Amino acid sequence: MGSFYERIGVMNMEQNENLKSGLTSAIGAYFLWGILPIYWKLVSNVSAQEVIAHRILWSLLFMLTVVILMNRKKQLYEEINQLLAAPAQLFALGMGTILITLNWSIFVWAVNDNRVIETSLGYYISPLVSILLGILFFRERLSLGQGIAVILAASGVFYMTMHFGSVPWVAIGLALSFGLYGLCKKRAVLSPITSITLETLIIAPFAFLYLLSLHYYGLGSFESLSLTSLFLIGGGIVTPIPLLLFANSANRLSLTMLGFVQYVAPTISLLLGIFLYHEPFTTVHAVSFALIWTALLVFSLANTKLFLKTAS
Repeated sequence: MGSFYERIGVMNMEQNENLKSGLTSAIGAYFLWGILPIYWKLVSNVSAQEVIAHRILWSLLFMLTVVILMNRKKQLYEEINQLLAAPAQLFALGMGTILITLNWSIFVWAVNDNRVIETSLGYYISPLVSILLGILFFRERLSLGQGIAVILAASGVFYMTMHFGSVPWVAIGLALSFGLYGLCKKRAVLSPITSITLETLIIAPFAFLYLLSLHYYGLGSFESLSLTSLFLIGGGIVTPIPLLLFANSANRLSLTMLGFVQYVAPTISLLLGIFLYHEPFTTVHAVSFALIWTALLVFSLANTKLFLKTAS
């Protein structure tokens, strides 16, 4: 009997450790994503398409270096074989690659088009997508407080759409692409290093051909030893790190929990847009964001017990 209770205790400890690790990784990922507009502003003179192509190629080189230095070649090989034997997982990986590439493209273009506030709105909406996907695909249930939070946040988005007279496509595109990417990460069931390496590997040939065509026609921005080139290379480092953290958290947390922590990134981006880049913040913005922040507060209170348990 004693050994039975000991096993239960060990299982509970492991679950708590998984939650703590997942939360730490998620917070780290979203903090880094929150400050990324600062980095992409450094290459605002380069087209979004070229930035993304460089981002993909240099990310692949960075991840291959990580695989070698951490001696994960065997694990990478084994997980590739696992994918080839599981078409559903392979499909999830392919779809995840398309979605994260789309997300990157929208984000970089929007930041360099002075739409940082709109990107923050997109990542405020994204938790709604994560929560709904959790309900649809994983039968995660919402409490009354969580349901009220979802309605409040949706009201904020609806209010902005109605008063601006146009659909905030940048925000919706970011929210849908990233929310669905999170779903694909849970479906693919791969280690963080393997998943990010394969995602960049799948899309890298297209990025390489695009950059090759730019170079052929003399339209590329990459020049040896230039500051712009160094920033383009650096994009291959600032991209995988938060993705690795996110992949680790996606494997350990529910989509509902991920949706909650995700508010860290848009809050940082919103503050950057207002105070650093001086983008207009109108009354409509204020009302919409107030509804979303109220939703965040309600959602936080609804999950207080879970967070306290995790922290203990």
